[in-house]
Amino acid sequence: MNISFKVSALAVCISSLLACSEPSIKQTEVAMSGEQLAQKYIIIDGHIDVPYRLEGKWDDVTKATADGDFDYPRAKAGGLNAPFMSIYIPAAFELNGGSKQLADKLIDSVESIVNSAPEKFAIATSVSDVKKHFQQGLISLPMGMENGSPIEGKIENLQHFYNRGVRYITLTHSKTNHISDSSYDPLRPASGLTNFGKSLVKEMNHIGMMIDVSHISDDAFYQVMSITKAPVIASHSSVRKFTPGFERNMSDDMLLKLKENGGVIQINFGSGFISQAALEHRNTYKVKLNEFMTQNTVTPNSDEVKAFKQEYLSNSPFPFASLDDVLDHFDHVVNLIGIDHVGIGSDYDGVGDSLPINLKDVSSYPNLIDGLLKRGYSEQDIEKILSGNVFRVWQQVENFSNTHRN
Repeated sequence: MNISFKVSALAVCISSLLACSEPSIKQTEVAMSGEQLAQKYIIIDGHIDVPYRLEGKWDDVTKATADGDFDYPRAKAGGLNAPFMSIYIPAAFELNGGSKQLADKLIDSVESIVNSAPEKFAIATSVSDVKKHFQQGLISLPMGMENGSPIEGKIENLQHFYNRGVRYITLTHSKTNHISDSSYDPLRPASGLTNFGKSLVKEMNHIGMMIDVSHISDDAFYQVMSITKAPVIASHSSVRKFTPGFERNMSDDMLLKLKENGGVIQINFGSGFISQAALEHRNTYKVKLNEFMTQNTVTPNSDEVKAFKQEYLSNSPFPFASLDDVLDHFDHVVNLIGIDHVGIGSDYDGVGDSLPINLKDVSSYPNLIDGLLKRGYSEQDIEKILSGNVFRVWQQVENFSNTHRN
């Protein structure tokens, strides 16, 4: 056999190998794309503020909308299957009254979304509901109550909201209420949970209501951890390591306690939760805005304030967090307490125009998944982040209730 023939034969062999291997590589890349995994697996988002958004201005989210972060077409495009609808009650209702009435009204609005488009949406009150709806091609709308103010100091109201479909309660919001101190409130009259709050935590375990530790003070968190017999969630919190001193996010010690409890932190996408630069910008802006309003005796909705905001942001643009910044929070949780304790709690429709680059609305989950893939997360890991971890906690809360209910 002459040399030229050998070289030619070798070239044919190499060419054949490349021809065989190249499609295989491309197929793997396609199979592991964020877009495909978003459609393959159930995606649960622990906190989306659609009901309160619609309270301010009704919009038909069963169709494409010009405003907001959520609507049906964008949810389908992003692969979102189970967005927890936030029944958000502003802190002022604790003092002024009407918390329960507003909560019932917001639950009514979620039901009206489903009733107007039963071929698109369905109310979900259990893990099995979400899985069944996924098989049927429906988007589940489970509900979580942000701020326990509507309990109004009556344990029987917990059963009322459970019966109406609420499956978690964020114990408080921006101010201390009759249940718990707030991470945002400098006044801590309860030094954590109130006596009623401690009783409520026990009853939430008993009834099968998930306990949400987002928003509560550090002292309240540790008290919840000492009382609860079931795992908890932080439905829309991020990691304090990247925002030192920001008590709204969770410290490393709190994350370790969360692991002991078997709970899940669901990462909030708001730039002020993710990036110290964004947090400092927001805080400085609030100070300057309050000074402007005081000096000029104007209201928040005035034309003067709108002009001030436009000029301020023009001179000092908001430093939006990046997708990589968000991924750093996932990495930190996984490295510290493991893959079984992190999920998604975007806070879409709840953090205004502060959302990170490439995570601007509910069509963006494939971007998050692509980022996780690039950082070496396996398909199994990603399924846990998208829904598996929250399913586990939710099921354990259900199981505890079924075992201990009288």
